[in-house]
Amino acid sequence: MRAVQITTLDGPAAVQLVDVPEPVAGPGQVVVDVEVAGVTFPEVLQSRGQYQLKPDLPFVPGSEVSGVVRSAPAGSPVQAGDRVAAFPGLGGFAEVVAVEPWGVFPLPDAVTFEQGAALPMNYLTMHFGLVRRGRLQAGETVLVHGAAGGIGTASVQLARAYGARVIGVASTPEKAGVAKAAGADDVVLAAGFKDAVKELTGGRGVDVVVDPVGGDRMTDSLRSLAREGRVLVIGFTEGEIPTVKVNRLLLSNVSVVGVGWGAFWMSDPGYLQEQWLEIAPLLESGVLVPPISSVRPLAEASDALLEIDERRAAGKVLLRVR
Repeated sequence: MRAVQITTLDGPAAVQLVDVPEPVAGPGQVVVDVEVAGVTFPEVLQSRGQYQLKPDLPFVPGSEVSGVVRSAPAGSPVQAGDRVAAFPGLGGFAEVVAVEPWGVFPLPDAVTFEQGAALPMNYLTMHFGLVRRGRLQAGETVLVHGAAGGIGTASVQLARAYGARVIGVASTPEKAGVAKAAGADDVVLAAGFKDAVKELTGGRGVDVVVDPVGGDRMTDSLRSLAREGRVLVIGFTEGEIPTVKVNRLLLSNVSVVGVGWGAFWMSDPGYLQEQWLEIAPLLESGVLVPPISSVRPLAEASDALLEIDERRAAGKVLLRVR
């Protein structure tokens, strides 16, 4: 089968399209013929050996896919011929993938393969972040950094679905338009966001900040919080891991909350199925519709990774496998 491999740790430009044997399903695994693979920031980091999970070289990256079940074990919640999204963790940039049954999710008829491949990583991460870690309540206000990216647009749509007002933060007017189209009530530019948020909230501040960016935004994010507000730390796409002077947390009784979705579900894989059941009605009703930045053929995996690495993505980046 065709697959994209990381063979050296020289960055996105060094990934290669190769022919490799199809995976052999382990006990209880589901085999999926992949239609579309989602591209995520961790795969950019993996191409340089900078991600916390470091498989032996060479390996096939790709944590999320959509496709059609080729085979499934008895008692599985899916069967051959079903349309599914799946979270293999690795191996998704390929024509076939073997996945543990807890990482396979039935796709509603109205959800396309492109949309399905955009769901597992970003939407389940932010469902965990907003609902479980952020304790989001209807009527609260959420500030979303990187609001035009995959995590950002998922945050915007989920927060709106749970009854929050959403203020997006974007780096350019073009990306601001993407965040607005995804459902943000207001969008401000990253430069000077703190003052813009203060004005939009009448000086009160926001209840939750979603931060997948990191860098130098942390201080102003804390200053943008209302009393008992929470900053959700998702990741560090800017590269720099910020530090927090903890005395700032005392001033308004605010919190900095880590959102380690992977670390959480690895000790309880069944949690993924619980999450999917919770968001399935939102998918079926069309409330959650992932914005797509680009869909490239598998042979252009390098370009897809560079689109994310160079901050050009406006929505989800995908690879069409078939």
